[in-house]
Amino acid sequence: MSQSIKIKNALISVYYKDGLEPLVKLLAAQGVQLFSTGGTEQFIKDLNLPVTAVEDLTGYPSILGGRVKTLHPKVFGGILNRRALAGDQEQIAEYEIPEIDLVIVDLYPFEETVKAGGTPEEIIEKIDIGGISLIRAAGKNFNDVVIIASKNDYPTLQAQLEEQNGETTLAQRKTFAKIAFHTSSHYDTAIFNYFNAEEPLDVFKQSINTAKTLRYGENPHQGGVFYGDLDAMFTKLNGKELSYNNLVDVDAAVALIDEFEDPTFAILKHTNACGIASRATVKQAWIDALACDPVSAFGGVLITNVEVDLETAQEINNLFFEVLIAPSYQPEAIELFSKKKNRVILQRNNVELSKKQFKTLLNGVIEQDKDLIIEGPEQMTTVTDKAPTAQELKDLHFANKIVKHTKSNTIVLVKDDVLIASGVGQTSRVDALKQAIEKAASFGFSIKGSSMASDAFFPFPDCVEIAAEAGITAVLQPGGSIKDADSVAKANEMGIAMVTTGVRHFKH
Repeated sequence: MSQSIKIKNALISVYYKDGLEPLVKLLAAQGVQLFSTGGTEQFIKDLNLPVTAVEDLTGYPSILGGRVKTLHPKVFGGILNRRALAGDQEQIAEYEIPEIDLVIVDLYPFEETVKAGGTPEEIIEKIDIGGISLIRAAGKNFNDVVIIASKNDYPTLQAQLEEQNGETTLAQRKTFAKIAFHTSSHYDTAIFNYFNAEEPLDVFKQSINTAKTLRYGENPHQGGVFYGDLDAMFTKLNGKELSYNNLVDVDAAVALIDEFEDPTFAILKHTNACGIASRATVKQAWIDALACDPVSAFGGVLITNVEVDLETAQEINNLFFEVLIAPSYQPEAIELFSKKKNRVILQRNNVELSKKQFKTLLNGVIEQDKDLIIEGPEQMTTVTDKAPTAQELKDLHFANKIVKHTKSNTIVLVKDDVLIASGVGQTSRVDALKQAIEKAASFGFSIKGSSMASDAFFPFPDCVEIAAEAGITAVLQPGGSIKDADSVAKANEMGIAMVTTGVRHFKH
């Protein structure tokens, strides 16, 4: 098995030419014979460097509108021949096939064309055939061939060739092959998922090209990695790197705030809202959200859907928090927040989010559609003698948005577009209601006249009775229990309004 090899012949055929010039010049200076096609061939000629057209090597022109250029035994024989195998060497000598020691190739921009809204014809033409075959051939024969499948690796190869007098080691070639097979695998996954969008096969395929190693996972003894492009999602204006727990909370915060259109501020702790309010100004939304539970807000994740001005920033600055997210900030607000170096200040960018979610479970993965619907007043059916007032309907809608993003079993209490209290993650719906009532009282909130939302139906009328006795005047629930009539009867007896939506919002 060969170890170090010196590059004598290179095949270069790339879609993107940026960053290629220094490497090509080095190869030419080291006496490497260059083979190329189409635009890349012209690029090399424009550098006044010698280059041989692949057509001259194969004796065939590029045909079928460029669909077939490199698919020929003289190309693939040059790549796949085993230098240490006498039979291979006899055959390439017989057929006058040059050994190709280096392949530099990238792939047509399939993903980019899909994202840009290309036509079906444009997308299909961006399915690379020759490039993917060159990558696989060169990667398979890494014992003797270097494969560069991304412009990101040009500087690495250039440094190796400069330091090693045009040679590469077996370990280096194997690393390039690993990277190349990742490139081809990612590319094929993107193509498959495009075809699998309609009438999907029951298979799970995901590929993400970017990753960030986290300080640790949920706890210090656990490793953690985020796979995705955080830089596309957020512009970090200040602070330390996000942790695993930060990211989980940030995800929950983004999902929650996207439910609201009016100026809204939310405070989350362990993915649940401990304060949220919609107001005419961002400052007042912050003040009222914080008042809901100033104890839990300590060290929380904060998010708003409007710009943070200096006046609001001065109010926020009084609280210790981990992360603040907003679509924009006044420069003076950023300057104020930056005085504490560890606080993470994120400006959210306009990035389309996936409509699917998945996680590992047992010995596999579960995937589902995201819960992207929310029922407003027009989807609420009054089932009691008493109908909710206009403000109660508004508060029920507000509460329903929060319920959807709160761990089950949950009860949410709202009054005048502000969260009063919630019962979170309880094993019993009665316990969730009692927790919410007790929490509201502990912070001096009056429950009288408030509205209540439940993430699932009431199996018994006990929650309705407890709510009415506490002064709650309107209740929202999905309905669907075989004992719905008992809860409706209890609501009528207690003189409160109840609506059903027909949609459950469990969150585990």
